Amino acid sequence: MDFVDQATRSRMMATIRSVNTRPEMIVRKFLHAHGYRFRLHQKKLPGKPDIVMPKFRTCIFVHGCFWHNHSGCRYATMPKTRFEFWNEKLLRNVARDNENVKALELLGWRVLIIWECQLKKGPDILNQLLQQLCQKQEG
Repeated sequence: MDFVDQATRSRMMATIRSVNTRPEMIVRKFLHAHGYRFRLHQKKLPGKPDIVMPKFRTCIFVHGCFWHNHSGCRYATMPKTRFEFWNEKLLRNVARDNENVKALELLGWRVLIIWECQLKKGPDILNQLLQQLCQKQEG
């Protein structure tokens, strides 16, 4: 049972952004502060990656745990109302994510995925990202 009426729920869902989200902005600011330059949301690449670093042939996706159904994550809960709809939608999102990663890898891109919950735990994931980029730069 939903706690708000359908019109209110629709208005609430419409305010959820797909680009320039708070987790994405955290990653972008971190990379920029460390001297990395990048492109955003390249439409020509499969999945329109959040961050594209052509110099490193690296695409970074910053995934929300709910929308991308992060396995084992406490933020990836399944709504109790309209369960069939949400289950199907989230499974399609996961399948599309996997297809996009495979397509990018076939094109010679390295794909990194950062989850929203990892950013909430602290800067460890960002430091790991930095180490991966430094290794790519040296190699």
